[in-house]
Amino acid sequence: MLLVVDIGNTNTVLGVYNKEELLFRYRVATNLKRTSDELVATLFNMFNVHGIDKNFVDDTIISCVVPDILYSWQSCNRKMFDKDPILVNYQTDSGIEIAYDIPREVGADRIVDAVAVYNKYGGPSIIVDMGTAITFDVVTKDGKYLGGSIAPGIKIAQDGLFGKTAQLPKIELRNPESAIAKNTVDSINAGIVFGYISLIDGLIFEIEKELREDYGIEGEINVVATGGYSELISNESKFINKIEPDLMLDGLRLIYERIKK
Repeated sequence: MLLVVDIGNTNTVLGVYNKEELLFRYRVATNLKRTSDELVATLFNMFNVHGIDKNFVDDTIISCVVPDILYSWQSCNRKMFDKDPILVNYQTDSGIEIAYDIPREVGADRIVDAVAVYNKYGGPSIIVDMGTAITFDVVTKDGKYLGGSIAPGIKIAQDGLFGKTAQLPKIELRNPESAIAKNTVDSINAGIVFGYISLIDGLIFEIEKELREDYGIEGEINVVATGGYSELISNESKFINKIEPDLMLDGLRLIYERIKK
């Protein structure tokens, strides 16, 4: 079995694969102060809850965008499994070519997303990952990662609005019924959700326009969404046609399989 770990700025998502089958996923908060011993306890709890014997885990592969916590995860893995995990970065043999001005600046999460979409849908494809930041990435038909755009995530906007205003409450986001809301909670909800739908669709429109005009791409362009708010936003998007909640986990598995082959 394979343990996959996606360490994001807000949450860390773990999963265990038995070959191509995802047995379960487990989400915990990314905490920079968490020690390797605390992470070991987290893994023990995760395995116990799901009835998995840790001795059947052959390897671990990690994608991380929070360097300050990576050492703790590496140490945790050595304590749990007596081996180092595989770390994904721009030098990893992922099966796609990184056509970025400075390849080392490409986050591991963006590489893994691109690998997963390219293997599942081919190209040209646009990947929209709605995490702490919203990343827009492009992979071509011949497996070339072109780059993309980065925007502040929905939670950043929500926290900023709540933290920087005196009377606006923090709310749980949901599908808004109207842009002309009749109370403060619905007004905030409509502003954030409808606003981000417009932001996301606007950037997808510009990316598709550039792909057609500057790269000569014709025909259909896949637009795949993932991340915590993907379902909330994607249902109203004019461009997103696929939602993949486990995209990062699948990408890590695919990269691992390629490395081992």
